[in-house]
Amino acid sequence: MCTVDGGGLNIARAEKAIRLARYGCANRPFYHIVVIMKRRNQHQQPIEQVGVYDPLPNDKNEQLVCFNFERIKYWIADGARISNPVAELLGLAGFLPIHPRTYMTAWRNRSNQSDKSTENTSTENSNDNLEK
Repeated sequence: MCTVDGGGLNIARAEKAIRLARYGCANRPFYHIVVIMKRRNQHQQPIEQVGVYDPLPNDKNEQLVCFNFERIKYWIADGARISNPVAELLGLAGFLPIHPRTYMTAWRNRSNQSDKSTENTSTENSNDNLEK
């Protein structure tokens, strides 16, 4: 389980958000997915931690994410707003619909990949012509 009770202030009518809180060193960040009052600084004490995200790939080239979907459902039902980065992660996990930014990133990566491959083939063709 990824749930940690943060013990932060929970005012019933205040807006809450599910967002990322950055921790770690300068070149080794990791994020806690937390429920916190919307207008609070990310490093103030959260109401609850509902997940963890490690963006740097491990030995097997995997980015690790852990969610507590039961608590996320509870907080969404309670009216918590989901930040865009967390919505992207939840979309990739299949909990929410895929975020539009994910489609845009995939399209951009595919076009960059095709540009690089056409550039490589044109460079190889020009090298072949020079050798002849």
